[in-house]
Amino acid sequence: MAKNEELVFGIHAVSALINAAPERFIEIWLLKGREDDRMMPIINLSRKYGIGSQMVSRKVLDDKSEGEQHQGVVARVRPGKSYTENDLDDIIRAAEKKSIAPFFLILDGVTDPHNLGACLRNADAAGVQAIIVPKDNAAQITPTVRKVAVGAVESVPLVQVTNLSRTMKQLQQQGVWVVGTAGETDTCLYDVKLSGPMALVMGAEGKGMRRLTRENCDQLVKLPMAGSVSSLNVSVATGICLFEMVRQRSL
Repeated sequence: MAKNEELVFGIHAVSALINAAPERFIEIWLLKGREDDRMMPIINLSRKYGIGSQMVSRKVLDDKSEGEQHQGVVARVRPGKSYTENDLDDIIRAAEKKSIAPFFLILDGVTDPHNLGACLRNADAAGVQAIIVPKDNAAQITPTVRKVAVGAVESVPLVQVTNLSRTMKQLQQQGVWVVGTAGETDTCLYDVKLSGPMALVMGAEGKGMRRLTRENCDQLVKLPMAGSVSSLNVSVATGICLFEMVRQRSL
């Protein structure tokens, strides 16, 4: 596959991208004989937008998706817009134009594509305006991330920044309150005011936040854990924290 091309697979991921940006599609491969209620919208949209499609065997799809669950559809597309720290001012302005307080999710070194996909899905559901990640040592948008995110890659910008601590300081200068999650604090998530302009920081799987990231948070909170397990999967914990923020923001 050419350098300036990407693969997308999975029914939700392909459907979301056709609806958002049909001009990015080069071609679609569909499972031969699969013309059920879930696949027909993709077939109809590809015809509507004149996207070349081929009916192929399951083995061809398995090879193209490198063994990942493709659900009978794989597409070759042109890359979309990539976001950097230079886009954050525009994202904040766009939110304020709609009278919405800025709302960000910062992932410090989350490397598992399934976790990134699940965090994107959580962020979309919670109304997060962008996810901010370091450019290095972090999961990037891949076909697996797209599939797990079930379309959220198209609605939530993934902003890759060269210096996470510097970006956090820039957000703070714009009035964004930065809350990090850390097991060592005594402050519970549910005891803190979490409305207004906010950024939630989640640490990497296992290791948590890096020291500099932790030091640049305005506040640290933890989830109350009643059982014998010491921590939750990062995407599960992210969903819990984001929706406590959603609850408080809606009051």
